[in-house]
Amino acid sequence: MPKAIHFIFNPSEIGAGTRGASLGPEAIRAAARTKGSQLFAQHPIKVITEQNDLLDHTSPFPFAKNIDGLQKVFDSLNSNIASSIADSSFPLIIAGDHSSAAGTLAALKNVHPEKRIGVIWIDAHADIHSPYTTPSGNMHGMPIAAALGLDHQDIAKNQLDTETQKHWNALKSYAFSAQDLVYIGVRDTEEEEDHVMAALKLRNYSVAEIREKGLMVCLEAIKDKLAACDLLYVSFDVDSIDPVETSYGTGTPVPNGISFQEAATMLAYFAQDPRLCAMEIVEVNPCLDDEKNKMAEQALNLIENILSHIQ
Repeated sequence: MPKAIHFIFNPSEIGAGTRGASLGPEAIRAAARTKGSQLFAQHPIKVITEQNDLLDHTSPFPFAKNIDGLQKVFDSLNSNIASSIADSSFPLIIAGDHSSAAGTLAALKNVHPEKRIGVIWIDAHADIHSPYTTPSGNMHGMPIAAALGLDHQDIAKNQLDTETQKHWNALKSYAFSAQDLVYIGVRDTEEEEDHVMAALKLRNYSVAEIREKGLMVCLEAIKDKLAACDLLYVSFDVDSIDPVETSYGTGTPVPNGISFQEAATMLAYFAQDPRLCAMEIVEVNPCLDDEKNKMAEQALNLIENILSHIQ
């Protein structure tokens, strides 16, 4: 029997370097209305408390911009995800920027403290910086480090003040283990991220490897690698897709990504795994879309396809 679905709209964009990702969830709903789809009338929608007013001021935390608002976003995620799971519903999160995915993982760990969570991160970026290594200070480049509880002080290039350290330590959740993380499509990293990925022996299925070996072969290998996990969480950043196929309606588009069909196939594949406990779609930014609302339209197509396969 298919799971009941709860949509969780998270309009936070305080972790991004460009503006507009907060409009992503509603842009997808607008695409559904234009299409004549009743998708968002058929399932309950919960809305996360955002702290986007912080963007009207210069953040006092240059190496972790607006980190002082993220805990409230995380707390709202925690209560709403817990509520959905308590209702025996599947939380499908549609978020603004990717920083809040660390809050999603923390929430899943709070709900399932004894469970081993496997993480499938489909993204052009590794998102494993910390405030000690970040070149930009944008928190959407740090969710993996926060969820793993990593600082990278051995390769630190930034000196943090006490208040930044306090906020960062509060966000770290140790929600899962590095051995249970698989990247797909990562192709734009900094030297510090390459160092961490190599040190932790993190697996990244590149676009070239997917094309060479075949997508299904890679998906089966990922399933085998995460076989010991009790639960699976999939985080999908729309910039994982080649922008030529979608649009440039995302904060940090990167060329030579996966195809739209490859994205649809892999999300449908993971949707059919009974261990899947949550899925997240992030970084649709209609303010940057060079083709009206095409990125949101494509995200809607992916979501409809996911729901047609979810168990």
